[in-house]
Amino acid sequence: MNKIRKGDQVIVIAGRDKGKRGVVSLRKDDSHIVVDGVNLVKKHTKPNPMKGEAGGIVEKTMPMHQSNVAIFNAVSGKADRVGIKLSADGKRVRVYKSTGEEIKAA
Repeated sequence: MNKIRKGDQVIVIAGRDKGKRGVVSLRKDDSHIVVDGVNLVKKHTKPNPMKGEAGGIVEKTMPMHQSNVAIFNAVSGKADRVGIKLSADGKRVRVYKSTGEEIKAA
């Protein structure tokens, strides 16, 4: 079970974008995620008249390692760790380590 999933609100805890918040838009693989508005790079593109694309400099969101982000706890307003607990019906659910409150799926 991945502790950080698509749709989770996360905060960056390491790297040049430290402190920024965003929503996970994609899990690239087991250890890399794409967060909206974080880890932006400028990419120089050539025009492609066949596809109708104009050339120029485009900002693109790049994947980052999931160890550089932590889930954002809206109640405390801080980064939090994720734990796994068994619910009453036997399913595994994600919970905030600090409060024990269940993380709602987005």
